[in-house]
Amino acid sequence: MPIIDFFLRGGFFMGALLLLSVISLTIIFQRSWALRLRQVIPSSLKLAVDQYQTATSLEPLTQELQANDSPLSRILQTLIHHSDWPRAEALDAVEVRARHEISRLESGLTFLEVGTGIAPLLGLLGTLSGLVDIFANIGDKGDTQLVALGISQALNSTIVGLAVAVPSLMAFHYLSRRVEMIAIEIEAVTAELITKIYLKK
Repeated sequence: MPIIDFFLRGGFFMGALLLLSVISLTIIFQRSWALRLRQVIPSSLKLAVDQYQTATSLEPLTQELQANDSPLSRILQTLIHHSDWPRAEALDAVEVRARHEISRLESGLTFLEVGTGIAPLLGLLGTLSGLVDIFANIGDKGDTQLVALGISQALNSTIVGLAVAVPSLMAFHYLSRRVEMIAIEIEAVTAELITKIYLKK
């Protein structure tokens, strides 16, 4: 089949690019699923925070947080758990937890960023490998079939390298922006609850 032949002629570097593409696609789909807004910031939690009134019991809100396991709920639980601490110390605890949760949301994105740089380089290595074969055969026996194979390997590796890098770069920027927007939303909800809790103190 032409498409199978296309990849087989790419040699070792084509295999590395295919592996990189599989890993990148897996990360893109997994992160896209994990970064759904309703998954990270359930609307029921935002409503519970909005409805919470200063100087009232935190128990109903705590039960709602425990029923919805999410990055936002874990951050707010940290805040409630330290609500008897001075505000500055409670904020420090919340910030540590928030950094941990944001780091989890960003997991895998670093690989995408690195992949955008590695893929073209692997394609270039495939290109150079093909060119070496071409020059060697021209200088030796001049076998036109082997020369054509070298050209094919060079061109195939270049095409696939760019084809892997471009979507990875686009996905990296899109998902990074989504994490940034989620972080801003989490900060807003957390700040609202902090204000309500410490307003009575």
